[in-house]
Amino acid sequence: MTTARPGLRLPPFTQRFPWWGGDLQTIATALIDTPSSLAPATSERLHIALSGGDTMLAMLDRPAAAQATQEPGLPLVLLLHGVPGSEDSPYIRRMSGHLLDKGWRVLRLNMRGAGPSRTTCGGQYSAASSRDLAELIGRLPPDLTASGIAAVGYSVGGAILLKYLGEEGSRTPLVAAASISAPIDLLGTSLSLLRFRNRLYHRHVFDAVRREALADGAVLTPGERRNITAARTLYEYDDLFTAPRNGFSGAEDYYFQCSALNFLPGIGIPTLVLASLDDPWVPGGAYSGHHWGSNKSLSLIPVLTPRGGHVGFHGTGGYKPWSDLAVMTFLEEARRDEGLARPAPGRPGKKGWNSPQ
Repeated sequence: MTTARPGLRLPPFTQRFPWWGGDLQTIATALIDTPSSLAPATSERLHIALSGGDTMLAMLDRPAAAQATQEPGLPLVLLLHGVPGSEDSPYIRRMSGHLLDKGWRVLRLNMRGAGPSRTTCGGQYSAASSRDLAELIGRLPPDLTASGIAAVGYSVGGAILLKYLGEEGSRTPLVAAASISAPIDLLGTSLSLLRFRNRLYHRHVFDAVRREALADGAVLTPGERRNITAARTLYEYDDLFTAPRNGFSGAEDYYFQCSALNFLPGIGIPTLVLASLDDPWVPGGAYSGHHWGSNKSLSLIPVLTPRGGHVGFHGTGGYKPWSDLAVMTFLEEARRDEGLARPAPGRPGKKGWNSPQ
């Protein structure tokens, strides 16, 4: 059974052989690295200056001219990766390809210190990086944002996006957003990754995070470098490095203050929140136990599936992940319902819908 807001027309999710169960669904996301449809597009590197002297790098993908003329005035879509991740993460490239096929322009971000941004940023992104996102959105070239902006975040990228949306409320220039498999309860996710059954996941993520934090380009004090090297778990890494680096007293203070759960009630634009209840990384109870009606604007659209894993959703009916199809359906319905295309000259565009759940 799939739980969704009435009016969002989604087919049910059915797992595809042989990816049965949360673990195989999760692993498949890395193994199934089919080429995206970026070929009929043009891509260019963008440099976005952030406070403190860092520069975030992003890849702008534009659809081929023939596609662009079919759908004029579509918003720019920002894609936010998870941890570890970058503009070249397989799920980011796949989503970009699907959007390009429909005529949307895409900006694949590399958060502060991630991927190519490591060489241009001394800092490091985390679940606390919602201010980085706000700053980046405010500094995008006007010619890219004239038709509006939407955003899609995966895993920690989704958590950053939800935190940002809750902080900004109706003030955000975004017209629609979606998160996939976001760890909305950071402490619960950290403890989940420390479970014995998740030891291989933990090792994969922790090794990648520590390697990125210590890579050339990172600006660290000798004490920070020692603490990163001394950490043996993600929890210790956050307690010894992430928390103090961002002004928190420790890991649990950082987890509590930055968990997206605390910010969901403040979201004021149409936002799809997609998660699987068998996600081996993110506890499903954080989603199933949340009172979604606490969002005052009724703009949140929770879609919770029993199966799908972490950023998985590899289903029957084709090789496009079901989550990508759900996001495309959401964006297209939001655009049709509220006119997310280019606003009339001199008039602000609509901020999104406020339909009852």
